[in-house]
Amino acid sequence: MEEIRLQKYLAEAGIASRRKSEELIINGKIKVNGRIVTELGTKINVNKDKVEYEGKIIKTPQENVYILLNKPIGYVTTVKDQFNRDSILDLVKVKQRIVPVGRLDMYTSGALILTNDGDFVYKVTHPKHEIEKTYTVTIKGIIQNDEVEKLRKGIKIEDYTTKPAKVKILKTDKEKNQSRLEITIHEGKNRQIRKMCEAIGYKVLALHRSKIAGISIKDIPLGKWRYLKKEEIEKIKR
Repeated sequence: MEEIRLQKYLAEAGIASRRKSEELIINGKIKVNGRIVTELGTKINVNKDKVEYEGKIIKTPQENVYILLNKPIGYVTTVKDQFNRDSILDLVKVKQRIVPVGRLDMYTSGALILTNDGDFVYKVTHPKHEIEKTYTVTIKGIIQNDEVEKLRKGIKIEDYTTKPAKVKILKTDKEKNQSRLEITIHEGKNRQIRKMCEAIGYKVLALHRSKIAGISIKDIPLGKWRYLKKEEIEKIKR
């Protein structure tokens, strides 16, 4: 078999995206034939060379899997958690070594993809590909139209300004003093939706990601999952 770059091999094995795999190599986390390798130009022969990560031999998967989970609140989006909290991998049991595509914080529910395809992870998470994520957001207070317009145009958060977003008001409840919004973004900044709402003076009471790339989880019960359909995978890849 033709030699391939080490970072591509790691991505195909589902260890991480190609970009994150490059970081693992640079940081001396990968061994090839028993020796630590730090050069990004390193190529391997998958039929002969032995690649190790965290003391385990890495093998490319027989097949790629793509899973759509409806994540409940209270689960962390990590493969390993130093505090031994409930993880999304407690909900999804498959034989393949899978990783989450992006993140949802512990107090956010909804759509989350898991896969062993590192290139797919990069495709979905890198902002340049503009994969849309849609959220249902409940905030404290009655939001005004001019404030919605600020979210649509982009708003200053810490040291950056968000890209234009799709925002619509789903419901306002004056008795409860709450508003419910639908917000669609294609960025993936840490806690971005919460920070966007805080930037215009509203506290987020509940946050749920309802769609990724237009693919809804409305038919998936909370805490359950299904495999992505072939046409859904192709839609995201396109």
